[in-house]
Amino acid sequence: MSALNTLEPLETVNPVGLPDPSDAPLDGFRIGVTSHRRSRDLIEALERRGATVLHAPALKIAPVQEDESLIQDTRAIIDARPDICIATTAYGMRRWCEAADSFGIGEQLLETLSACRMFVRGPKARGAVRAAGLADVGISSDETTATLVDMLLAEGVRGKTVAVQLHGYTDVRQLERLRMSGATVLTVTPYRWVKPDGADKLPRLIEAACSGNLDVLTFTSAPAVDAVWSTAHEMGLYKQLIESLQGPVTVAAVGPVTAQPLIDAGLSPLIPERFRMGALIRLVTEHLALNHVRRLETSTGHIELRGRCLRIDGEVVELAPAPLLLLRALLGAGGAVLSRESLSDLLELRGSVHALDMTVSRLRSALPDGKLVETVVKRGYRLRV
Repeated sequence: MSALNTLEPLETVNPVGLPDPSDAPLDGFRIGVTSHRRSRDLIEALERRGATVLHAPALKIAPVQEDESLIQDTRAIIDARPDICIATTAYGMRRWCEAADSFGIGEQLLETLSACRMFVRGPKARGAVRAAGLADVGISSDETTATLVDMLLAEGVRGKTVAVQLHGYTDVRQLERLRMSGATVLTVTPYRWVKPDGADKLPRLIEAACSGNLDVLTFTSAPAVDAVWSTAHEMGLYKQLIESLQGPVTVAAVGPVTAQPLIDAGLSPLIPERFRMGALIRLVTEHLALNHVRRLETSTGHIELRGRCLRIDGEVVELAPAPLLLLRALLGAGGAVLSRESLSDLLELRGSVHALDMTVSRLRSALPDGKLVETVVKRGYRLRV
């Protein structure tokens, strides 16, 4: 399986004319985007910073006109006249009101919600609630549903009816906590996830991550994580994908709800302190700059490796994947000798002396000065510093 041959059909953009890393801090890095809604905003922001973006939407939101369950659940909530309503997302709140309007029950919904106590999960949900002409009486301190449920249980919910606006990923445990405490719980899901068109892109993105041809994989919704896991299982690559995301490929999530299925899989995703797309982009940029940029002064000149972009004294040098992996290891050693055995293992050459020698030869041929890579007899290789 060669992910290198399957990356081209994905939506990728290779920014040009961006030689200054201060203007393009993500130059040389390849970032995977799995979102569907607002994906263009995220992609354009990453591209402006110099990244090459691989876009493979994992899920998209089903059209309101096709979502009969949404209207049925809305009518049930109107009929129940709940005591409490939890709004979890701004988009979900807006879509709920718009869907109710389209079916002629918008005024009834707003009347029902204005008569109950509204709790919101975060500032954006609060903004949507107030934009609808409603008032909220409580907000989560950390933008999680669990904290909202803590607040409700502290004041008591026994005998009360609680309506919960879900957000595409059902936190079953929180709903169960409310029920076990004596509440009648009604739910509505204003947006549901379905497989997008062009679903062949996601398998190729997974292959890219497994083969290390990706620096960061981003998620902005928990259902998208589940979709990626499901697709990886179908491809027989789930274990390999998790191993890659634990190692060379960084995984990033916009907030704790999105991050939970990643954490459940044993990963440690990057999560911004503010659960916003802009904060996610800044965090990814800072992480790559601090941890994935290699610099070294050598006999040939100043070397800088940013992702897949190699510059020697400011000049771009193109390298194939295997020589690039070899150079990255030698740069990481900072001029120290790396044994032939360790380099062979790194390149997965299974001890093939000839294959390692060929890779070294290809690296030397691609460099402005092949003498940069020095052979240390009976020991291995190093960079001449």
